[in-house]
Amino acid sequence: MTTIAAYIGAAIAEIAGCFAFWAWLRLDKPAWWILPGLASLALFAYLLTLVDSAAAGRAYAAYGGVYIASSMVWLRLVEGVKLDRWDIIGVGVCLLGAAIIIVAPRTPA
Repeated sequence: MTTIAAYIGAAIAEIAGCFAFWAWLRLDKPAWWILPGLASLALFAYLLTLVDSAAAGRAYAAYGGVYIASSMVWLRLVEGVKLDRWDIIGVGVCLLGAAIIIVAPRTPA
């Protein structure tokens, strides 16, 4: 699995898992919504272990940019909120930062 695929899968799993808890606590959904939320969050954690990185912290940091972009897609598609230029610019900055972190040439320690 490629790093990009792992990050996208992790983002979907994390957002879905967190939304399940949000729905239970804020949208008055039944408590059983927690179960798929927990499974989704476990999948999220597993997918991050598939990222090709020698350091977990670096993999997590780079994932942050993908998570932000995915959250904006969720905001638009699921919650129906129109993104403004600042949302789009912010996502671009975050993805650029994530790309720098994950693909920069490294000198072995």
